[in-house]
Amino acid sequence: MGKRIAKEVSIAIADAVKLARAEVIAAYPITPQTHIVEHLSELVANGELDAEYVTVESEHSAMSVAIGAVATGARTFTSTAAQGLALMHEMLFIASAMRLPVVMVVANRALSAPISIWNDHSDIMANRDIGWIQVWAENGQEAVDLTIQAFRIAEDKNVMFPMIVNIDGFTLSHVIEPIILPDQEEIDAFLPAFKPKYKLDPRKPITMGPVGVPEIYFEAKKAQDEAFRNTPRVIKRVWKDWANRFGREYNPIETYRMEDAEVALLIMGSLAETAMTAVDKMRDEGKKVGLVRIRLWRPFPVQEFRRAVSKVPVLAVIDRAMPPGAVNGPVATEVKAALYNAGRKPRVVNFIAGLGGRDVTVEDFEEMADKAAFYRKKRPKELYETIGVRES
Repeated sequence: MGKRIAKEVSIAIADAVKLARAEVIAAYPITPQTHIVEHLSELVANGELDAEYVTVESEHSAMSVAIGAVATGARTFTSTAAQGLALMHEMLFIASAMRLPVVMVVANRALSAPISIWNDHSDIMANRDIGWIQVWAENGQEAVDLTIQAFRIAEDKNVMFPMIVNIDGFTLSHVIEPIILPDQEEIDAFLPAFKPKYKLDPRKPITMGPVGVPEIYFEAKKAQDEAFRNTPRVIKRVWKDWANRFGREYNPIETYRMEDAEVALLIMGSLAETAMTAVDKMRDEGKKVGLVRIRLWRPFPVQEFRRAVSKVPVLAVIDRAMPPGAVNGPVATEVKAALYNAGRKPRVVNFIAGLGGRDVTVEDFEEMADKAAFYRKKRPKELYETIGVRES
């Protein structure tokens, strides 16, 4: 096994991309993901990573380069955040519809306006339905593991979809944590070379992304959706192999102290670790509170989620994106849809917290759990509640 060392998470992610032997890096720096592509430029310049490092004029161009590179059979990586992800938006649908396994890390950041470089989940929630596999990291070790795993998952011939690893900007991307980087030999044994079934090759010309006339477009999108919904079989198989090799387990839905919970918090991203601290504190006080963490966001793991929450009376869903004019935040909306036809299901209470880098403390999680417990015997509000907002 590799040695545990203290490293900035962004630098460790770049090292993970090196371990994965990426062949093309499409780079456009935007806070707070800049350190990832900066360190990759150093690795390429120093000869530590044998890859084409392409500096582009925008994030739209970065995704265009990534699409072209992976279409020729090159293992390809990029990263972005916030407005950069928004500028990529047009191209993201093309990568997924053409089944091109780009791997991208998104350092989640608030969308303007007002201008904010700090963390929330506005950027990725505006890109929920782009047809990319999406997972969440809670800490630096998970960010490294998930980045390496993403190449194997995305490039599997039974998958062939692009994949996003979400990390919270600054609160995760810029912190120094103890991280184990596996040895190159271990990753080489885990991650085979990329061998696409089809690729752009002048010696064997093919057409990718032709016009989809009305007579075939609907069928093409249905086929894409069916293939996408089948990807969790491979995702779980890769995660099981990783656990066997490295001892760190990953699952689509993960729980904490849920065995007899009467209230459960649901969250994803780095704040889950603060939430676990809050759960421990409330348990010490005799409150039966548990935690549910979403690891796999797309495709949404409906059955695993239903099993995880089937016995808890009240579920407090914490969203980190503001949904103007909507009834609930995006995660709560997804959760309610997943539970609508379920047999046993909890009451769902929706909270929005931590926008634009606002701290969400242990006390905040306690407040949300207590408010959710109040709704165990009383119908919850239909609209979301905000936590930590200074009211006039």
